[in-house]
Amino acid sequence: MSPESASFLPGTLDDVQRNYLLKDLLQGVSRSFYLTLRVLPPQLREPISVAYLLARAADTIADTKIVSADRRCDALHHLRAQLQLDEPSHAVLERLQIGFTGQLDHAFENKLLVMLSLLFELLLRQTAPDRAMIRKVVLTLTEGMVSDLESFPMSKNSGEVVAVALERDDQLDRYTYLVAGCVGEFWTDISIAHVDPLECWQSDQRYYSQLGVRFGKGLQLTNILRDVPRDLRMGRCYLPQSWLDEMALTPHDLMNVANSASARPLLIKGIHCALDHYMAAEQYVVALPRRCVRLRLAVLWPMLIGLKTLVQLSQQSSWLDVGVACKVERKWVYRMILLSFGVVFSNFMLKRWCARLRQSVSLG
Repeated sequence: MSPESASFLPGTLDDVQRNYLLKDLLQGVSRSFYLTLRVLPPQLREPISVAYLLARAADTIADTKIVSADRRCDALHHLRAQLQLDEPSHAVLERLQIGFTGQLDHAFENKLLVMLSLLFELLLRQTAPDRAMIRKVVLTLTEGMVSDLESFPMSKNSGEVVAVALERDDQLDRYTYLVAGCVGEFWTDISIAHVDPLECWQSDQRYYSQLGVRFGKGLQLTNILRDVPRDLRMGRCYLPQSWLDEMALTPHDLMNVANSASARPLLIKGIHCALDHYMAAEQYVVALPRRCVRLRLAVLWPMLIGLKTLVQLSQQSSWLDVGVACKVERKWVYRMILLSFGVVFSNFMLKRWCARLRQSVSLG
């Protein structure tokens, strides 16, 4: 019986199903992030993968546009409640599955929700400290998803698009923490717990965790800047109204591609903020002991891809054009990965690489 067709009841997780969750299904739902997960030290792969799969399941629920925002919010609250239980309710998890499977176009996302009970069982098999860290980060991420649905409740299928902006800088900062910064914090804490050479970080763990938070915020802010045209057409403007007011713009103005030039100062402001966060990310990478090669590579790759994305964004003349995708070419990613094996041991070379990318960002 294949893992996806088995009768998934509590206590039935076997090695075949576990391997399917942590390999085939993980690869199916994580796309490029799977490379990062595979290069991690072996002792980190399972707890980080479990956290990722739980967050991906929640994100799938939050993003199922065919279901009303109210129902998605309610489902996320139920999922959050189950995360906090030592003995989650299979009946509740099964209702979540029934409510969303069949509504999804993505086959692997559908399988992920079908296997939700087994995923929770895999969570319960983690050590108590790992389980606590996984629960904390997934609860924080789902708090961000709920906040997102409550702040921007309109479905893109509602027939009316009225984009709403966050009001202030601190709301943007809080949002980037909830949906990404907390991952940097989790990554740091669980790495210190499992990677012996990181014992040197224990005396200053809060400092490194905060670098990790800023790392995550930088990646998320990059995503926000890249996705502005698409998000606007879903009624969402993550760039705060305070930024827009400085340039006498409204979210509606940003939906007009002809305003790309006049809105460029807004893009530049966002890029400056992201670059500041990437400086912290660079400090994070070079602070990792050189012998932690796998861990260095796992954090180096997303940082370099994020910086390259900022380079491309800064060079776009039609930033607000929803039809123009800003995506780092796969060929560049593969070349970057190959080059990274040659420079991963050298802080000097890593800093030089980051500096070249920053210098390629057009801020004029």
